[in-house]
Amino acid sequence: QVQLVESGGGLVQAGGSLRLSCAASERTFDFRAVAWFRQPPGKEREFVAHISWSGDYTYVADTVKGRFTISRDNAKNTVFLQMSSLKPEDTAVYYCAAERSQYGLGSTVEYGYAYWGQGAQVTVSS
Repeated sequence: QVQLVESGGGLVQAGGSLRLSCAASERTFDFRAVAWFRQPPGKEREFVAHISWSGDYTYVADTVKGRFTISRDNAKNTVFLQMSSLKPEDTAVYYCAAERSQYGLGSTVEYGYAYWGQGAQVTVSS
């Protein structure tokens, strides 16, 4: 069982930056694609970015393209989401998720992600 723990959330002013981390408890995390999703207040959860198991392939949603970057350090069993030029509409609970299968590229839909963190609150003030 892969357990994921997000950290790095908090309160930031518009235009600021934050880096979220997603740390895993198990070594097989290194062989799984990982994604970040977010759930704004009163809205459904939405895709933000994903990264392949090797880190060679990344994809980010149009809403955050050019502002957010996903990366990973498999030596540390950790995936990061660097968020810059934050906007109030980025306010949400951010979740990391790891795919059920190994050696994948990742996807934008929740179905293939079997392991989820508890979420990290990000609040951007105007």
